[in-house]
Amino acid sequence: MKQKKAVKRAEDFDTEFEEKVLYINRCSKVVKGGRKFSFSALILVGDGHGRIGFGFAKANEVSDAIRKGTEAARKNIMAFEMEGTTIPHEITVEWDGAKVLLRPAPEGTGVIAGSKVRSVLELGGVKDIVAKSFGSNNPLNQVRATLRALGSLKNREETLKRRGV
Repeated sequence: MKQKKAVKRAEDFDTEFEEKVLYINRCSKVVKGGRKFSFSALILVGDGHGRIGFGFAKANEVSDAIRKGTEAARKNIMAFEMEGTTIPHEITVEWDGAKVLLRPAPEGTGVIAGSKVRSVLELGGVKDIVAKSFGSNNPLNQVRATLRALGSLKNREETLKRRGV
């Protein structure tokens, strides 16, 4: 007799993640019968403890775009370094036209950031940080720049150990 393998579905281990619809865009195409609308959705998924992901999807209905974006976000989850309630060091990252600056802040400061960057940081679990967004205010590019910045963070102890300090 063969034993059945326990199949892990996405719902089994993603229950601790919180989802947020960050941006929905409506696009129209003019055809013979009138306008045909399609939608794109930018979705964030985070656990509030240093893990976050985003998904971007397009569909002909809003609900389908959100569902597809959520599935994509759950597949793209990444972890990042934190130092208490803030980040270990200052970092500036550019993605296309969007430039994001993240600075650690003392405890009790809160999240001081613009709307898209703020959503990413809050879902990721960062409590004290100062962020500034320069250049483009395209939501997708701001989210990608913020996630690249979080992914580039290095642990302070490991860095000092590598330097031999």
